[in-house]
Amino acid sequence: MIDRRAAAGRLLRAATSGGPPVTYALIALCCVVFAISPLSGLTPVYGGADALLSAQAGYFERWGVIPSELWDGSAHALLTPLTALFVHGSWLHLLGNILFLYVFGAMAEERMGHTEFAFFYLGCGYLALLAYAAAHATSDQTLVGASGAISAVLGAFLYLFPRARVTSVFPFLLFLPLRFPAWIVLIFWFVLQWLAAEGAGSGPGVAYLAHVVGFAIGFLYAWVRYRRGARTQGPRVRSPATATEGESQP
Repeated sequence: MIDRRAAAGRLLRAATSGGPPVTYALIALCCVVFAISPLSGLTPVYGGADALLSAQAGYFERWGVIPSELWDGSAHALLTPLTALFVHGSWLHLLGNILFLYVFGAMAEERMGHTEFAFFYLGCGYLALLAYAAAHATSDQTLVGASGAISAVLGAFLYLFPRARVTSVFPFLLFLPLRFPAWIVLIFWFVLQWLAAEGAGSGPGVAYLAHVVGFAIGFLYAWVRYRRGARTQGPRVRSPATATEGESQP
């Protein structure tokens, strides 16, 4: 669905040619954290077989959100909705998230400014994971990933740049790359997440609810913060993105 080699090339060129520093710093941090984690397979220090599985489980428990433990009031538990934003469960999870952040984060950061965008990303991501944990308060399964924060970026992007065009591919259109206004792609994505969250039941899994909450918070923030100013259209987004990435696709 996505030409990941081309996307990786664009990321490398962007990193070496300058650009929105917060977006690129977030992407770099997610990549570094994953590379040194026991999930990447790049660090032999964790051992193999049972030792590796044990290291992976301990890694998730230490840095991910465990809803049933979040409300015990400990400083570590309250910090996990922040640390979990930089933890990913697989290469596919990581690549899907950083691709969405790369496509939509640069223009959002340019519009908001570097400092505001950084606090926006971290704050919305924290609240999205907190909302998911509150809805699954008795769950012992760990939640990780940046999708809640990135969903907030998508929500803000929808308000700030509704007419920007993005290249998307849809399975039911035979995976043909087509260009649509951002508002069509993002509303379609939001509806998919909403329907998935409604059908997810009470158990944890892909954090569709975190996507929905993050998107809503991001859109509302942009609406409150920028509704009195002129909407800045900005340049068109030329990087491809799918409309259906989720928490553990991504």
